[in-house]
Amino acid sequence: MHERIFRPEQAHRLEDPARLEWLPPHDIMQAMDVEPGQTIADVGAGTGYFTLPLARQIGLHGVVYAVDVQSEMLGWIREKIERDAVFNIQLVHAEAHATQLPEECCDLFFLANLWHELDDREATLHEAMRVLKPEGRIAILDWRPDVEREFGPPLDHRLSVESCVSELQQADFAATVIKDIGRYHWLVQGAR
Repeated sequence: MHERIFRPEQAHRLEDPARLEWLPPHDIMQAMDVEPGQTIADVGAGTGYFTLPLARQIGLHGVVYAVDVQSEMLGWIREKIERDAVFNIQLVHAEAHATQLPEECCDLFFLANLWHELDDREATLHEAMRVLKPEGRIAILDWRPDVEREFGPPLDHRLSVESCVSELQQADFAATVIKDIGRYHWLVQGAR
């Protein structure tokens, strides 16, 4: 693992209740227009901070693929699935650029706090294009480089919203929504 990847031994930090105040899942889901029945890839799902709220929002007729390269993180989600009896989440042990998901299966390809960690963002965008339905969207949520906080990656690991938009456009996505969200993040959405 390289220095930008979040370490599993720090996973307890992702479960800090204070996080709900400065990164409320409901606000992000609302900004992404998450609707019942959708199929969503939560790529870099971590401990399931967004996975479980997404699963509740889309209901039993939808599916959330919780994709993570770290089996320890998927273990956190598995425990939550069993504890909360959530039946519309499928765990996928895979890389962001090779998710193993079927072609054109997702309405939304969501990456939260992962963009700055990726070694090959171009390959990840190609993977998103492959797994998204023709009308599908990508949503990238990441740390603002202009706001320091005791949590999150160092400022020199963070990427600008402008660089994200540029990379989306180079991969043939049209940036449709660009906004600051919460106190410390930006959100960029793109359509095929």
